[in-house]
Amino acid sequence: EVQLVESGGGLVQAGGSLRLSCAASGFYLDEYEVGWFRQAPGKEREGVSCINSRDGSTYYSDSVKGRFTISRDNARNTVYLQMNSLAPEDTAVYYCAADCVVNRDYDIIPGGFATWGQGTQVTVSS
Repeated sequence: EVQLVESGGGLVQAGGSLRLSCAASGFYLDEYEVGWFRQAPGKEREGVSCINSRDGSTYYSDSVKGRFTISRDNARNTVYLQMNSLAPEDTAVYYCAADCVVNRDYDIIPGGFATWGQGTQVTVSS
C-alpha cells in the first residue's frame, strides 16, 4: 500500500522548534519531489517547502524562509521539516505530499497526482 505518514506535530510556545517527519511506505520517496503544505482554519492551503529529488535543491515560501529547513533521509525513506522560531501564525495542519512543483511565481504547489499524508497538527501558542 502506498502511504505517507506525518508525525512530529504538537503544541509549542512561540520561538520554539519542532521537527516534522514524513515517512513513506510502498514506494521510494527519493524518486519524487516532496513538499510540505499547511492549512490553517479558514485559510487556503499554502505550499511551505519543496525538495528536489535529483539534486536536493530546496525551496521555501517567503513566510518560512530562514526559519524552516527541509531535508531527506533516503535510507529511512523519510523527509523532514525542521521548524525553528515558530510563531502563532505557523499554527496549521501540516501535510506532506510526494510530488511538488515550484511554478514561475515561485509558488510551491502539489503535483497533479501527488500522494498525501493524513496531516499533523502544529499549534504555536503566544
